[in-house]
Amino acid sequence: MEQCACVERELEKVLHRFVMYGHQSEERLDELLRSVCEIRGQLVAFGVQDADLSVLSQTMAQCCKNIKETVQMLASRHKDIHGSVSKVGKAIDRVRTGSNFLFTFSIHNFDAEISAVVAETVWDTPERQKYLSETIVEHLYRQGMLSVAEDLCQESGVVIDMSMKQPFLELNRILEALRMQDLRPALEWAVTNRQRLLDLNSSLEFKLHRLYFISLLSGGIGNQMEALQYARHFQPFASQHQRDIQILMGSLVYLRHGIENSPYRSLLETNQWAEICNIFTRDACALLGLSVESPLSVSFASGCMALPVLMNIKQVIEQRQCSGVWTHKDELPIEIDLGKKCWYHSVFACPILRQQTSESNPPMKLICGHVISRDALNKLTNAGKLKCPYCPMEQNPSHAKQIYF
Repeated sequence: MEQCACVERELEKVLHRFVMYGHQSEERLDELLRSVCEIRGQLVAFGVQDADLSVLSQTMAQCCKNIKETVQMLASRHKDIHGSVSKVGKAIDRVRTGSNFLFTFSIHNFDAEISAVVAETVWDTPERQKYLSETIVEHLYRQGMLSVAEDLCQESGVVIDMSMKQPFLELNRILEALRMQDLRPALEWAVTNRQRLLDLNSSLEFKLHRLYFISLLSGGIGNQMEALQYARHFQPFASQHQRDIQILMGSLVYLRHGIENSPYRSLLETNQWAEICNIFTRDACALLGLSVESPLSVSFASGCMALPVLMNIKQVIEQRQCSGVWTHKDELPIEIDLGKKCWYHSVFACPILRQQTSESNPPMKLICGHVISRDALNKLTNAGKLKCPYCPMEQNPSHAKQIYF
C-alpha cells in the first residue's frame, strides 16, 4: 500500500506541474503577443519612414530576444516535466518488483509496441469488422449512450434491428429513473414480468416494494397510513421473505420518534439504491438472455490481464530466436490465467490425450462412470469394443453419453 501511495504522490506532482506549466505558458505567450501587437500598432500609426530606425531596430531586437528566451524557458520546464514522468515510472517499477507482476510496458516513455502480439490480418475481413462494430454498438446501447451508438451505425454502415435496440432503451430508461430514486418504472416492469422473475427465483419485485416502503418510512409520521396501506404489496412474498416483512412492519412502532433514532436505522442505508440498480441490471439481462457485462468490456478486461504476459513471452521468444512457436492462428503459446471470473466454458481436460475438450471434441461419460474425450474414445475403440483405461470394464462405445459442465 505504501508503494501505491508513493505512485499516487508522484502522479499528483506531475499533474500539478502540468497545470502550472499550462498557466505559465499562457501568461508568457500572452505577454509576447501584446508586445508584438504594440510594435505592429506603432508601425501602422507612425509609418516606417517617420519612425526612428535605430529605436525600431532595438525594439525589434528586444522582442526577438524575449521570444527566444520564452521558447527556451518553456522547453526547459517541459524537460523537467519529463523527469517527473520518469519518477512516476520508477515508482510503478517498484510496485511491480514488490508484487512480482510482469509489467513489460516501456514506463518511461509510455510508448509500448503491442502490435507484436496481435495478428496483422485480424480485422482485415469485412465480416470481422462488422462483428466488431456491432459489439461496440451493443456496448454503447448498454451504457445508455444512444446518440453515440446511432452515429456509429450511420458511419460504419451497421444496421441494428429495432427489436435489438428496444430492450436496451427500456433498460436504460428504468436505470436512469432508479438513479433518480424513482421506483415506479422499475415496479411496473417487475409486475409485468413477475412470472418470469419467479422462474428465475428472483427477489427483485419484493426488494423494489421494500425500498418503496422504506422511502415512505423516511417521510416520518405523516406517511404512516400510506405505509400501512402499501404493506399489502408484501402479501405475495410472505412465505419467502417473512423475516424481512416482520422487520419492516416492526419499524412502524418507532415512526413517531424517527426511524433514524431507532434500532431499525439500518433500513435507511443509502447503498440500497446502488444495490437495487445492480439487481435490476442482473435480472433484466437474464430475462433478455444477455450477460450482465457487455462482451466488449469483458474482452477489454481480459486483454488488460493477458497483454503483459503475452508481451513478456513474445520478448522471450524473440531473444531465444524460437521461430514458429507462435503462429498467430487460433492458439496462444502459453496458458494465461484470467481468474475464475472469466470462466465461461468447460475446463475439463481429457486425462488420456491431455487435451481440453471442445464443442467438436466433447467429454463423454462411459457406463462405468469415467469420463474421457470423444477423440480418446474413438482411438481406444477396437473391433467395436471399448475397454475403459481406468478400470477393466469392457463396454460398447455407443453407450457413452456426452456430458456438459
